Amino acid sequence: MAQNVYDFTVLDRRGKEVSLSEYKGKVLLIVNTATRCGFTPQYEALEAMYKDYKDQGLEILDFPCNQFGQQAPGTEEEIHEFCTLNFGTEFPQFKKIEVNGENESPLFTYLKAQKTFEGFDLNDKLGKLLDEMLSKADPDYAKKSDIKWNFTKFLVDKEGNVVKRFEPTHDMKLVEEEVKKLL
Repeated sequence: MAQNVYDFTVLDRRGKEVSLSEYKGKVLLIVNTATRCGFTPQYEALEAMYKDYKDQGLEILDFPCNQFGQQAPGTEEEIHEFCTLNFGTEFPQFKKIEVNGENESPLFTYLKAQKTFEGFDLNDKLGKLLDEMLSKADPDYAKKSDIKWNFTKFLVDKEGNVVKRFEPTHDMKLVEEEVKKLL
């Protein structure tokens, strides 16, 4: 049984195994992303945060996921090219994964077990829309720890413990404040 995120090995975008223990002593922000989503502009805020704090020990780990509205089409190289051309991203990008269901990444199974869904920001237009849409499909959706949409973020401290989960509707300034507390 995993004790922390360092117990996991994932595949980089080229298919090479990467042990998350390589990130020991760093603050991690682990994100499931998509390139054709209403939240895709968050790449800009993520890259700005990465540039500001990578020298202080922040790593952002980007896991493209095509499970929500098929909004991450294309190969890993096409996704990488889109992100670097449009947002100048330099943080590590990994192989496309599933975050829910029978083929979900063991890393995301662990992350969801550590920090469950706490709700969308219903003052956010997209938060309200997602809540309505997901409630129609499953009135009990909010009680489940599943990832609800693209750009869900897990904040991990320098010891590999999951300390917070941010839904895509959380203000990126709030995410940055929490990151700074751990650096």
